[in-house]
Amino acid sequence: MSDAPLLLVINFGSTSTKLGIFKGEELLASESFDHGTPSYPKKFADLVEHRAFAEDLIENWVKSKGYQLEDFDVFVGRGGAQVFIMSGAYEINELMYEDTFRIGGDSHPGKLGTQISYGFAQKYGKPAYIVNGPSVDEFDDVARLTGFKDIMRQSRIHTLNHKEVAHRYAREHDLDYNRLNLIVCHMGGGISVAAHKKGRMVDSNDIIEGEGPMTPTRSGMLPVLPLLRMAYSGNYTFEELLVRSVKTGGMMDHIGTDDLRKAEQMISDGDSYARIVVESLFYQVAKQAGAMAVALGGDVDAILFTGGMSKSDRLIEYLTEKLSWIAPIFSYPGEFELQGLASGIMRVIRGEEDAHEYTGIDVWTGFDR
Repeated sequence: MSDAPLLLVINFGSTSTKLGIFKGEELLASESFDHGTPSYPKKFADLVEHRAFAEDLIENWVKSKGYQLEDFDVFVGRGGAQVFIMSGAYEINELMYEDTFRIGGDSHPGKLGTQISYGFAQKYGKPAYIVNGPSVDEFDDVARLTGFKDIMRQSRIHTLNHKEVAHRYAREHDLDYNRLNLIVCHMGGGISVAAHKKGRMVDSNDIIEGEGPMTPTRSGMLPVLPLLRMAYSGNYTFEELLVRSVKTGGMMDHIGTDDLRKAEQMISDGDSYARIVVESLFYQVAKQAGAMAVALGGDVDAILFTGGMSKSDRLIEYLTEKLSWIAPIFSYPGEFELQGLASGIMRVIRGEEDAHEYTGIDVWTGFDR
């Protein structure tokens, strides 16, 4: 690996900022900065202030590891605030950079991965890329429709971790990801269960718009009419229902915790309602995985579990019992987002994949009707 490129990997999330230094795919150093701590404020006046803070933080962290920003051969960001794109690596161009100011509101830190990587690239004359950002859309057309013609389903998945785990499974078994049919279940604060059909995520639940299983903090799919009655009852504002749906719903709404470990302790202490709530969450994940088996026509090579919740033996045992008749089960506990960014770029550098050009045009623009 001595001649491998030196990569600076930058991953901004809503609650933490993760940094990594890689020599090729070898991790040399990494750190996660939780937002809302003495070293990293939770709120900024605007994204401009956040960016200035983050750029200083990154430069100082890099120096603390014995490097200068100009030492890096490639800057890699997770991406965010792009139009819907295909999976893989995209070299950040001016249009992509400008779209981070045009798309997706004014404050989400996910935009900073693109903005800061591009800024460093311009300053030091090195390339910058995003890899498998949150706006990847590879859906089959049949997966897009709903019962309302003016509401289309969209692809919002934990793409970066999905793709990394799928590629990791393929490497471990000397297989080609682009020839496999996989069900990947990312299970954390959000849960996404997707059908990977020969390199494309052809269907999944939408983690932003409220589809799929309930999660530790999200309601998941709800019956339409009871929700409409709540919305028009006069007892709730839009904001109250929004918060309950995406931040305080799910397990938190039922038993007052978003930590599966605490919920499992409640079960051990004899809490029968905690038991049924946790089992219901597990059951809904299993149902979603079964639906993805249908999306793959029953031809499934493996089912992969990942995300923080997959560290739970109780969850893995439950899902294995429910799903092992479909395909062999493999577990990859935790998340591999920094590694996914590095390995995505290395596939391009090794010539295994081509980097895409960002055009600012959605990969899917609608049906002719």
